[in-house]
This record gives sequence, structure tokens and C-alpha cells, in this order.
Amino acid sequence: MLNIHNLSVSFSGEYLFKEISFKLISGDRVGLIGKNGAGKSTLLKLLSKETEMDSGSIAYEKDLKIGFLRQDIDFEKGRTVLEEAYQAFSEIKSLEKRQNEINTQLSERVDYESDSYLDLINDLSNVNDRYELIGGYNYQGHTEKILQGLGFNRDDFQKNTDTFSGGWRMRIELAKLLLQSNDLLLLDEPTNHLDIESIIWLENFLKSFLGAVVIVSHDKMFLNNVTNRTIDISLGRIYDFNKPYSKYLVLREEIKSQQISAQKNQEKHIQHTEKLIQKFKAKASKASMAQSLMKKIEKIDRIEVDQDDNSVMKLNFNISINPGKVVTEIENLSKNYGDNKVLSDVNLLIERKSKIAFVGQNGQGKSTLAKIMVGELKPSSGNSKLGHNVQIGYFAQNQAEYLDGSKTVLQTMIDSANETNRSKVRDVLGSFLFKGDDVEKYVRVLSGGERNRLALAKLLLQPFNVLVMDEPTSHLDIKSKSVLKQALVKFDGTLVLVSHDRDFLQNLTNKVYEFKSNNIREYLGDIDFYLNQKKIEDFREIEKKEKVVSIKKDKNIDNSKERELKKRISNIESKISRLENEISITDKNLQDDYEKTISKDSFFAVYEKKKSDLDSLMKQWEKLSLS
Repeated sequence: MLNIHNLSVSFSGEYLFKEISFKLISGDRVGLIGKNGAGKSTLLKLLSKETEMDSGSIAYEKDLKIGFLRQDIDFEKGRTVLEEAYQAFSEIKSLEKRQNEINTQLSERVDYESDSYLDLINDLSNVNDRYELIGGYNYQGHTEKILQGLGFNRDDFQKNTDTFSGGWRMRIELAKLLLQSNDLLLLDEPTNHLDIESIIWLENFLKSFLGAVVIVSHDKMFLNNVTNRTIDISLGRIYDFNKPYSKYLVLREEIKSQQISAQKNQEKHIQHTEKLIQKFKAKASKASMAQSLMKKIEKIDRIEVDQDDNSVMKLNFNISINPGKVVTEIENLSKNYGDNKVLSDVNLLIERKSKIAFVGQNGQGKSTLAKIMVGELKPSSGNSKLGHNVQIGYFAQNQAEYLDGSKTVLQTMIDSANETNRSKVRDVLGSFLFKGDDVEKYVRVLSGGERNRLALAKLLLQPFNVLVMDEPTSHLDIKSKSVLKQALVKFDGTLVLVSHDRDFLQNLTNKVYEFKSNNIREYLGDIDFYLNQKKIEDFREIEKKEKVVSIKKDKNIDNSKERELKKRISNIESKISRLENEISITDKNLQDDYEKTISKDSFFAVYEKKKSDLDSLMKQWEKLSLS
């Protein structure tokens, strides 16, 4: 699919990576990992041809189609969600336009026997054939299915994209990539704006994707569930193994242990040989042997142990003072944004030392309630009251955006400090991996993960005994997330977490509130308990639907049979269309490059089987259509 050879990229004289090489083939689902600033996003931009390398080469397969999910998206105003999603089908939309043009001309003309009229008929036939071949009759249903999988309701389809938040617009962009017939998907933090249910849907989609996928993600569970290969960028090198993230870590440690053992044995051998050399040098009769041994030592390839960048931030949350038993009490709270009702008649009591997770689809009010609790928003009705001696530390979902890009890292911290902790600012920054000249960097040049670390460092400068954190793990690398989780586990105060990160939430909270249909529902357990309960509920819903269907069958069995027949015919037609498309593409490839096409493993067996399957499906279709 593509071949990367001796690729090097540097910034300000320092290499992000140097002379790295690897290949991508169909079926690869690569987790691209590494610390913030290691060069992951840069590598994606190189693969997508958006930026240039210092040296090396990238060889692409002919006609390779690449889809790249960027973090910065810009939609044309005025389009609905469906209209924007349909931009994925540029050729289909172009053919539709041509169909309309030809049909308009045909309806206006009466010279039915003329050559030009017949030419129009032929043009329309060719356009229709191409339209059918590339899925013109199926793309609308496919689009709706993808959008619903990513959390959109049918009611959302006709709404303008500029009425949605950045997270939802990111989902539309992701939907466009999934709808295109790309051979390679490059996904930069695809789960950052997705709720848990949508992440699970995306996992299932990517596992069945036939092309190659390269994913930059700090969601360990997502990587384990989706990827079959890990490329780790560390200290300018890459480590490439055909294992998902967690299995890669185990294998990497085993390899390092073997390297250390082999290095020790080699060093013993070298030391023993050097002693012999010194011994032989003392005797003239053994001088030639000493020379021979010296040459052998010079030729030895010294075993090196792979080096890791193990620097991690140091984080510890200390409570300021002990609050009263009740931290916050919410009574009959509702919140509207214009005509859009987000929360309705919500009641919630949070007690001291509670560890709570807010979960649910985006737009259901999680962040809204968090902002009301900390006083950033006022409810439309009802009350939210803080308890005695409550001091809240708040980490907003877009916390990094509140940082002033024109300030340096050091100035940002000094401006947030008070008289008692201003002298400790540099120590705090050092704990968050901002050392030496790093503190003089302007905020605008920091990566997303570095900005989040700075926002966390700022948080430590204020007193609190209650922590309200809205998506604190976005853009943090896996090691930093682990440090943050350990600090929150040890935190002796009250914790309210808005998060979609299942791995991060595991064993961190003891209560889950699901936000749905303008209200909240309590689950007395951690995120695993919540997900298990959701599955049980889903099965119950399925059972209810199956009972309803069986009752309807008893009442009107003939209609049921007719619907089943239509469904079978429709499924066969879809399979026929797919096989005809694949065979047509193969025929074109044979014409363009016969030798390369037939060189693939078992080409003729696969090709003939597709033709045989198509013939069989055509016979089934004919039989069912006549029944």
C-alpha cells in the first residue's frame, strides 16, 4: 500500500524522528503512540502529503485513496448535516447533476430520431451505469446509517452544521471519511469528541474496515480493541510490532530484558578476552594471538538496549480544608438554551468524598450541569447550592482554550499564582515536564497535550477540596493519563468526572450518573458496572421488540412473508451490486497493469469465485423475483 524509507524530520535542529522505515498493507490497523510532542501528528501529515520531510521517501501504491481526520475542520456555512455528509460522494453528486442536465434536455427536445438526441440517450445510459456501479442508489441510506452510528438522530439530519458544537462537527467529518471509499484512514484522536456508545460503534466499524488504518490515540482500551499493530515513536526512533498496545508493552519489556541479558553476557565475554590479551601481550611468543584477539573484539557488534523516554509529570492533589458532609445539593433544576431544553427537573445530592462519573451522549447536559455546579452557568429554574467550606477546583473541557497564546508558560503560571505559592511556580512546572527553556515557550506553540499539562499545573495553584473535571484526559499521552489517574485515586476530596474514557474511569469512581432525555439516572458502581447494566437493558429492549413482532406475525402472517421476501431480494441486489463493482474494478486493473494485478496471492481463484458467486446470486434473484 505504501512504503516509508529512511524518513527524517527535524525542528529547530532537533530530530522528531530520524531515518525511520516501515510499510503499510491492507488490513493493518496501526496504533501510533508516543509522548506528547514525539511527532505523531507530524507523521500523519507526512503520510497525507500535507507536509514535507527533510529526507527519505514515501512510495504510494497507484491510485491510493487517503482519508485524513484533522483536528481543525472548517465547514461551509448553510449546509445541513446530511448535505455536509453527502460531500463524501463527490463523484455521485456530480453524476446526479449530469443526470438532471440530460433529463432536462431530453424533456425539452422533440427531435427523437436525430443523432444528437440518441447521443444524449447513450450519455444518460453511461451516466446511469456509472452511478449504479459506485453505489448511487445506496449512498443515502448508507449515510444515514453512519450518522446514526455516530450518535445523530434523524431529527438532526436537516439542521445546519453551524448549530452544532465542535465535537459534533468532528463527528460529521469522521462520518464523511467513513463514507468515502478510502484505502487508508489516518485518524488523529478520533475518540476525543465521542461518547462511550459512539466509541464502541466506531471500534466495530474499524475492525471490519478492509483497508489500512493509522490511529493516533491515547485511549488505551480503544487501541487494544481496534489495532493489530503498534508503532511507538520514542527519542527519534520507532518500535514496530504486530501487537495491540498492551501486548506490545509486554513484548517490548521481554525484548529489553533479553537485550540486557545478552549485553551482560557480551560484556563478560569482552572483559574475559581483554584479560587474555593483556596476558598474551606480556609474552613475545603469544603476541600474534593477542593481535588476533584484538581484531576479534574490534569486529564485535556491541549489543545496545532500546532506550525509552520515561519522563512523566509528578502530580498530587491535596485538599485545602475539610468541607461539610454535603458538598452540593441540586433541586428541581432545569436548563434551557433558547427553545432547546437540556436538563429538566434534575435532583442530585453529592456528599463529601464521593467519586462520581457523568456519562452519556454529547449534548445531554453533562458539561452544562458541571458548569452550573461551579457557578459558571445559572439554571433556568431550580437551585444548585454548595455546602459548608466547599472550595471547587474546576478543569473545563476546553480548558486549554482559556490559556493566552501570547503569554509564555512561565508568565501564565506567575499570573495565576498568589503570594504564598508564586515562589514555587518553577518547581510546579518542572513536575509537569516544563524544564529549562521550555518555560519560555509561548503557549500558542504548545501541543494539545502540553497545553493540558499547563492547565493542570495552573489548577494546583488554587485551594480546593472538590474537583470537577470535564474531559481532563483529552490530548494527554498514555503515561500522563496514568499519572493523573493515580493522583485522582489518592485524592482525599470529592471528585466529579465528565469523561468518555472507559479505561481512565475504571476503578476510579464508585457512582455513575447517566445523562439521557433531559434527566439523570444513578448507577451504584464504576464504569464497568454501568456498561454491563446497559447491555442488560439493551437485551431487554430486544426481547420486547421480538415479542411485539411475534404478535404481529400471528395477526398478519401474509404481510410478514411479503416483507421478508422483499428484504431477501434487497439483500441479494446489494450483494450483486457489490460483486459487480469489485469485478469491474478488477477488470480495469487487469487492463491498466496485468502483471501487477495477477501477482497477488490466489488472484485467479478469488476472481473466478467472485464470478461464480455473482452467477449464483443472479439465479437466486431471478427465482425470488418470479415467486
